[in-house]
Amino acid sequence: MKLTKKFHSCVRLEKDGQALVIDPGGFGEEDAAVGADAILVTHEHPDHFDEARLRAGMEANPGAHIWTLNAVAEQIAAAFPGRVHTVGHGDTFTAAGFDVQVHGELHAVIHPDIPRITNVGYLVDAGTLFHPGDALTVPDHPVETLMLPVMAPWSKISEVIDYVREVKPRRAYDIHDALLTDLARPIYDRQIGELGGAEHLRLTPGASAQV
Repeated sequence: MKLTKKFHSCVRLEKDGQALVIDPGGFGEEDAAVGADAILVTHEHPDHFDEARLRAGMEANPGAHIWTLNAVAEQIAAAFPGRVHTVGHGDTFTAAGFDVQVHGELHAVIHPDIPRITNVGYLVDAGTLFHPGDALTVPDHPVETLMLPVMAPWSKISEVIDYVREVKPRRAYDIHDALLTDLARPIYDRQIGELGGAEHLRLTPGASAQV
């Protein structure tokens, strides 16, 4: 499986000539979903869900489909009848040749005064890769490659480190990093790498790796 890091929390997976894109949000490239055969969205926050980017991907490929939770599906389904699928915790499906399991139900707590929204994570190809969205969900399945939300208004680095320890992946790649400054990156790299217990890696937007 080829993993390509896009901006912030968006990643592109390619296998057997097909492409799956997760979370082409408003912080990232306008064409992030273009060329995708399947698009997964973890939740409705604009840095993960951008209607214009989804439309661009769906219009570029008439055979493309979207899988997402209800809060997003209800905003986009009318524009693409039969091509938007609602999923929730425990569901399994196949998208563009990738086997996907859905894990999680709620977004991480930003502040007790802010109501929590729904959020799902996607476990791809029997644990080859897990993208948790905006939550520190631990799937009940071994994970080889964890897409790790390293910096967010809802987290601190000790929680990020403990999350890596709990999931126990072979490797963790940074996502949710648009707000992380270049000054802070070496600190995060060192502390997560030394304390997380897994190989900690980072790709610049547009760079790829085999997982």
